[in-house]
Amino acid sequence: MESDSRLSRRSLLKSVVVVTGAACAGLITRREALAQGKASKEAMKYQDHPNGDKKCSECMQFVAPNSCKVVEGTISPNGYCIAFVKKP
Repeated sequence: MESDSRLSRRSLLKSVVVVTGAACAGLITRREALAQGKASKEAMKYQDHPNGDKKCSECMQFVAPNSCKVVEGTISPNGYCIAFVKKP
């Protein structure tokens, strides 16, 4: 019986190591994703003119006077991209 309890403890410890390693790997991946920063204008299909009534100055991502939380570079308040989220 004693060998059975040792095997179960050993299995438990192995499981803890595997789960901890997987959790750490997930944190590293998330940290790398956050560190990547903003997307390019091309990736976000940015344009210098509005798309109907959708324009950067009406978007939650827009940072006055000419920046964005999502798209890199200078942004026109009258521009538009696929990350558009209307302000409430």
